Formats: sequence, structure tokens, C-alpha cells
Amino acid sequence: MATAEILSAIELVVTDPPYGVTSFKWDKRVDGWVEALPVKPEATLWCFGSFRAFMGVSFPGWRVVQDIIWEKHNGSNFHADRFKRVHELIVQFYQEGTPWGSVYKNPVFTMDATKRTLRRKKRPPHMGYIDEGTYHSEDGGPRLQRSVIYMRSCHGYAQHPMQKPVELVKTLLKYSCPPGGTILDCFMGVGSTLVAANNLGLKSIGIDIEEKNCEIAAKGAANRSLNCR
Repeated sequence: MATAEILSAIELVVTDPPYGVTSFKWDKRVDGWVEALPVKPEATLWCFGSFRAFMGVSFPGWRVVQDIIWEKHNGSNFHADRFKRVHELIVQFYQEGTPWGSVYKNPVFTMDATKRTLRRKKRPPHMGYIDEGTYHSEDGGPRLQRSVIYMRSCHGYAQHPMQKPVELVKTLLKYSCPPGGTILDCFMGVGSTLVAANNLGLKSIGIDIEEKNCEIAAKGAANRSLNCR
């Protein structure tokens, strides 16, 4: 299949673009990448970032449909006079002119629901009388994935400052990419999206300006791991 045909078959974009809000040398804002996405009309976009970062970027032709908060075990403490930032936003967009009903979505469930049956004791008829009470708890049932996801970051073993946990990316892919679909990460870093896609049997395309990142991503996708828990 030719490159143009592969790109036009993209059904999902998952990426974390540079916003130009840090001191990293590679963090140079890139304009026009949203308009250049070669995707199907029913394709969706998941974009990592912060509220501050999103305020400086436009997404022409795309609508926000929902957002997720990724809560980390640690955080960034850029300033001594501000709250410690321990979360990151992941925003989903779909294309204008495409009905939401025609967009692929496969709701994700977690096995952590709690079912409880509780009955209060009746008022005792006389002093010293103790009635039996009822309390039943059953944990582990399925419930719809919540919009706040707690997951450890890759701190301590990351190969890129903005590396994402593979399991976190897999949640997005399970929800938004149809079986056998193709995913694009146009700012892939070291390839968490590619590893997640490979683990799920999905096709993926990764693009990055740094050759070193591409080498790490290719190796990680082949091994299905970036040592990111």
C-alpha cells in the first residue's frame, strides 16, 4: 500500500504536540499540524496537554467532545508559589460535519464497582436485646470508566520527558479505534502510542523530528514494551 493510501486510512490520532511552554529545546510550537491531518471523516483526535497549552492552539474543523484528567503519582513543581501540578488533560475531538453517532466508540469498563446491601438494626424492644444486622459488600464488578484516571507516570525509567504510560494510551485506543484500524501519532516521542497499538493488534504510524526517538520507538514497538508500567 502506498504512503498516501496508508495516511488516508487513518481512523484515530493520538498525540502530544509541542506547545512552546517549557524550556526544552525541542518544545517549539508547530502551527498548521491540525489542518494537515490526513484522516477519514469519521476519525477522532485525542490530544494531551494542559489548559494553558490548549488556550494557545486552535483546532479548526474539530469539535471538543470530552476530556479526561490523567492524575499522576508525582507532578511538576515549576514554581514555588503555585499549586503542584499532578494532572494532565487528554481532550477528544471529532470533525465538524460528521455526526457523533457515526463516530466509532467502544465504551471502556473497569472492574472496580462496589455493591453494598445495608440494613439498619431495628430499635431494641428492651434493655440488653441485640438484634442481628445485615451488611453485604461485593467488590470488583464492571462500571463505566471514569473521566479521572489515576495512573503512575513513567518517572524514574522514562526515555523521554513527556513519555506516556502505555496502559493509559491503550485505554484511548480501545475506546476510539475500530478493530484493525490505523492510528497516527504525529509527535510520537519514543512511541508509547505505537507500543500500545502493537499490543492491541492495531496498525500505527509514528512521526518525530528526533532520529533517536524514532529508533527507540521502533525497538519498543517490536518488543511491545518501553519499560513503562
